[in-house]
Amino acid sequence: MADLPPLREVIKAHGLSASKALGQNFLFDEQLLDRIAAIPGDLHDKAVLEIGPGPGGLTRALLRAGARVTAIERDSRCLPALAQLEEAFPGQLTVIEADALKVDHAQLMGEPFAVVANLPYNVGTRLFTNWLSSQQWPPHWQSLTLMFQQEVAKRIVAKPGSGEYGRLAVLAQWRSRAKLAMKVHRSAFTPPPKVMSAIVHVEPDAAPEGVSVSTLARVTEAAFGQRRKMLRQSLKGLHGGLEAVEELQIDSTRRAETVSVEEFVGIARQLDQSTK
Repeated sequence: MADLPPLREVIKAHGLSASKALGQNFLFDEQLLDRIAAIPGDLHDKAVLEIGPGPGGLTRALLRAGARVTAIERDSRCLPALAQLEEAFPGQLTVIEADALKVDHAQLMGEPFAVVANLPYNVGTRLFTNWLSSQQWPPHWQSLTLMFQQEVAKRIVAKPGSGEYGRLAVLAQWRSRAKLAMKVHRSAFTPPPKVMSAIVHVEPDAAPEGVSVSTLARVTEAAFGQRRKMLRQSLKGLHGGLEAVEELQIDSTRRAETVSVEEFVGIARQLDQSTK
């Protein structure tokens, strides 16, 4: 590994600034970045997908950890800075200039991989739900270590009965284990965002049998689309929804935010069975 100039110097040398349109916020604290790279565990010789590396702060930490990194970056301004890292870590880094939402990540990686990323705020939730909605399970990814706005992170790990609990929590927890791994203060970023951030770590778990992603999505969309209403109202428009609730002996006067992940899975399973 060649000696690398500090990130601030790299950004200055290439005339880079964080793009608000691309949801960019840069991290310079290398100790913090190394802590983030350590969350997924030992990455030595492991395939890692990074989305939105920017000037390469987190990328450096992943490379120092021994990972083989494939980084997808759509901001062409950042490519020269990333090219320096490719030279400094021969054979460890591949940079793809593309929109991550339009790339088949499994095909690109070609092997099981971990995702580690300081996701751009404007596409983070869409990428996350795409990874969690994979028809193939276990998925090609082995873990997701992702930075979100703290408000979004809390929604991902929320438990029933809390104000944050909703569709995102059910999607993240019905066949995965999700935890809030680290909070990151807004002052750690350049420029500082208006909100606090947090890192969520997700690992796939065994999928419950007899239930499809699409059916579970329909159930939670109906239930949380009118979250202040009782299930007997919110599921009224979902064909077979109230019958499934009755069959499972779930009180139809409850609201969606009190229904557990397991109960939502049960409702979806009943619907799938009724259509066979």
